[in-house]
Amino acid sequence: MARRVGVVVVLLLALAVLATAQPGSRPPKAQGPKPKPTKVKCDGRKLYPACPKGEVECPAYCPDSCYADCNACKPVCVCNVPGACGDPKFIGGDGNAFYFHGKTGGDFCVVSDRDLHINAHFIGKSGAPGMTRDFTWIQAIGVLFDGHHSLYLGARKTGAWEDDVDRLEITLDGEPVHLPAAAAAKWTSARVPALSVTRTKAANGVLVAVQGKFSVRANVVPITAEESRVHRYGVTSDDCLAHLELAFKFEALTDDVHGVVGQTYRPDYVNSFDVRASMPTMGGDASFAASSLFAADCAVARFGSAGAGVVMPSELAAVTCASGMDGKGVVCKK
Repeated sequence: MARRVGVVVVLLLALAVLATAQPGSRPPKAQGPKPKPTKVKCDGRKLYPACPKGEVECPAYCPDSCYADCNACKPVCVCNVPGACGDPKFIGGDGNAFYFHGKTGGDFCVVSDRDLHINAHFIGKSGAPGMTRDFTWIQAIGVLFDGHHSLYLGARKTGAWEDDVDRLEITLDGEPVHLPAAAAAKWTSARVPALSVTRTKAANGVLVAVQGKFSVRANVVPITAEESRVHRYGVTSDDCLAHLELAFKFEALTDDVHGVVGQTYRPDYVNSFDVRASMPTMGGDASFAASSLFAADCAVARFGSAGAGVVMPSELAAVTCASGMDGKGVVCKK
């Protein structure tokens, strides 16, 4: 079968049981002044002649969560590509966006294939009065690949947030990965030569890539005091709910891939969402629940299976996921 390629944007993050979000479960929309946009750079005019000014401004709808596409000289919102953002919202391989709320303190299979498995760990706070669920965000992901390697990418628990203080934690096979605190600083693994980690900014942003398999772009972001006030999150002085915005790109998946997002890349996948819903919610938590961050034991796990389908580059390899300030779970989109 022909191969397909897809991108997923973080972050993190469609399922067996579906449920449409009820009006009473949705927090109020944010109000107040808009944050000042961040500027991102393309270093090297000779390398990027299309971007002579070497600097672009993040759009108003993602003022502090974008990166520069230097070849096109334009900003790209982290949550505009496949992955997970905010209160985990996902975009599947079929291009449809949906929420997956998960559960506070729970670990869930996002992608599971014969040689790649990604779990996400959810943190959360109790919902506002009248809500039937918690607010949730993705705090960390655990990646299993090449049969036995494990990669951890997470946001450290943080009290008072400072943009220039790095809150990312990365380990490979249990050993910490140390990166200089400078944009474009790069680390390559002697143990896994195909693996590299590059800072996309001096603090709280990295691109992790395994050549020929996948890449993950991750930003650590907080819930601000104003966001907490507007949405009634209950952020305290000792925990600003630092979480991940994620964008994934898959180089190759088999047609037997599964998981919250992975199943949407299957050739036999049928979208069962309620098309009338403004943002469908995927249920079936039990099918995707794992016993721990590095456990490939969810009911739909495929990791380590022999002869599991045909490997195919996906036409939809790029996906962005985020668990942002709205606390509705994880959202992924291409």
